[in-house]
Amino acid sequence: MADDLKKLELTSTIRNKLPDDEVIYNLSELFKMFADPTRAKILKCLQIRDLYVGEIADILNMSISAISHQLRVLRTAKLVKGIKEGKEVKYSLDDDHVTKILEYGLTHVEE
Repeated sequence: MADDLKKLELTSTIRNKLPDDEVIYNLSELFKMFADPTRAKILKCLQIRDLYVGEIADILNMSISAISHQLRVLRTAKLVKGIKEGKEVKYSLDDDHVTKILEYGLTHVEE
């Protein structure tokens, strides 16, 4: 009986510490952005240096339209931002959190 009570308390304690379902959903959506190899490469490029769409396309040997599509997805997820410079847009990582996610992820997979 005491063991059942301890299990119930443990279950309740952990359940109460879980984020809301909406927060968990948003977290899973964030990690989906990193699940696509092209998006991961784009993010890594932008971690090294701010770049224009054409530069990213050249580096990754892909079409400008394919890179533009992925940048739209990443911009919607607030992982990259673009600053208009004349007729072109220069892209960068949105903030330092993106850099940290990339660094932690790479450290984890390279161990």
